[in-house]
Amino acid sequence: MKAKNMTFSTYFNEYLPNESFINEVTAPFAELFNCANSNICIFPGFCDVHVHFREPGFSYKETVFSGSLAAAHGGYTDVFTMPNLKPVPDSPENLKIQKEIIEKDGLINIHPYGAITKGQLGNELADLYGLASEVVAFSDDGKGVQSEEMMKSAMQKAKALGKIIVAHCEDNSLLKGGYIHDGNYAKEHNHKGICSESEWKQIERDIRLAKKTGCRYHICHISTKESVNLIREAKKDGVDITCETAPHYLLLDENDLTEDGRFKMNPPLRSYEDRLALIEGIKDGTIDMIATDHAPHSEEEKSKGLKDSAFGIVGIETAFPLLYTYLVKKNVITLEKVLELLCINPRKRFGIPFSDSFTVFDLESEYKINPNEFLSKGKATPFTDTLVSGRPILTVCNRKIVYKYM
Repeated sequence: MKAKNMTFSTYFNEYLPNESFINEVTAPFAELFNCANSNICIFPGFCDVHVHFREPGFSYKETVFSGSLAAAHGGYTDVFTMPNLKPVPDSPENLKIQKEIIEKDGLINIHPYGAITKGQLGNELADLYGLASEVVAFSDDGKGVQSEEMMKSAMQKAKALGKIIVAHCEDNSLLKGGYIHDGNYAKEHNHKGICSESEWKQIERDIRLAKKTGCRYHICHISTKESVNLIREAKKDGVDITCETAPHYLLLDENDLTEDGRFKMNPPLRSYEDRLALIEGIKDGTIDMIATDHAPHSEEEKSKGLKDSAFGIVGIETAFPLLYTYLVKKNVITLEKVLELLCINPRKRFGIPFSDSFTVFDLESEYKINPNEFLSKGKATPFTDTLVSGRPILTVCNRKIVYKYM
């Protein structure tokens, strides 16, 4: 039974644990739930298909433990970790090192990717057969696979293994030293730009290969209007394709840039028109999910301005409040749509079960985003001091409380 007068709303109940378990776990929070100004909602645990927890190899940026804490703080109970690690998980032996850390320090469900190529160098395929049973999918995220023949071979093997190829799409021949979008801001401030074609051209190639091989194909962090159009048409053509974008591409564009490393990520913030195209892609189902591309770096690495700072920002602790505040409350999309993008669609595409997990948010609680309150080691976010609604109250993963407010 619920505690007396305890009130909260639940969403996608078919994916939540049984009511008696939820009542048991939430009972100690009854006083908070009964706050007159609160709108307490219980959601299935979020699932992020694109995070960087940096361990093994770069624990000064993030660890499995700190990344898990940050994820739980953001309402996430399942995450997929990218393979740009040291050693790269391109063999069962290297993957074992990562999995032992996850087993020891992971607070939530952490699903590692295996690399597509050895060392993510693009020259030779990784041990896809040896990795297949231990990884969620294959990706070289951080680098695009430059060779068409290499990608074709990877898709053929992934198809045979029943695995998805997850692609960071970037044509290196078109980068020309760029580090922000090749748009008005770059021209006005004398920065080298990254053209949109560097992204969509490789997507165009991979769509052709996915259609030919029959491989299941997923595209990371799309950022351009051309990418949206290509994926929309590929779906109409029957290609087994899905894609993700990130909150910062939906809420920011090049007009928001300042000379600060916390605005530097790859792909970069694009044009206003690109941002509108991404929102339309969310609305019409072209874009299947929102991932954070949570990419922590040290303070020193992010303190060198747009030109010299490392690519990447953190975002797993702020994704839901930002989307709720600036898309749901502004009637761009519904709350149910956000939950589909953060929770339902990622699990369905990658076959991740709904365990006894859920997250609780107070949708009426307003606060300013303060990186000093992040549980991640990384603090670089373009949303510092942004006013949001939606405070995380509780996250439960596999019947254990992994985050609680206060």
